[in-house]
Amino acid sequence: MQTIEESFVGKYEVKKSKFIAHLVPIAQYKGLQEKLKAEHPKARHVVYALRYLNEFDQIVENSSDDEEPKGAAGVPSLNVLRGKELINVAVLTVRYFGGTKLGIGGMARAYASAVKEVVSVADIKKYEKEFSYEFHSSYSDVQKSEYLLNKLEIFQVNREFLGDKVAWKIRSTEEKINKFKEEICKK
Repeated sequence: MQTIEESFVGKYEVKKSKFIAHLVPIAQYKGLQEKLKAEHPKARHVVYALRYLNEFDQIVENSSDDEEPKGAAGVPSLNVLRGKELINVAVLTVRYFGGTKLGIGGMARAYASAVKEVVSVADIKKYEKEFSYEFHSSYSDVQKSEYLLNKLEIFQVNREFLGDKVAWKIRSTEEKINKFKEEICKK
């Protein structure tokens, strides 16, 4: 499986109809369809497709044709995400009608082509499941812990200074967390 960490935009045009595809991490999806409709008031449709892992590591998929003919927009977009094995992403495609009807097949190809275009410019990374790990340290070990976390490229770090110790919560891949545990025990 693969994923992205930032947003990307791709454009596709056929018979004067313009398709602007926005590929975003799933965390940025909520409210984006309404935002794009507000930014593109003359656009006819804002279609979406998404894939993400739920808390049980099951793939959840959804799509919307946004009043395009049933199955002519959302599903072709979703199929591109499936084909590229993208997870924890959403793609929203803004369509400006160019005056010439594309037909259902032409529309399905156009939406799929727009998604393929944005995927081709995206910085796709291998998906690695992340885990949380909590531990405590003394105040004198804060610098050592920070150094080790940076060295292992663990950047999702929360710490809380308590009365006599520091409470840490980190989030990273299982491999990096295990390396951190090994290194911290040596010291």
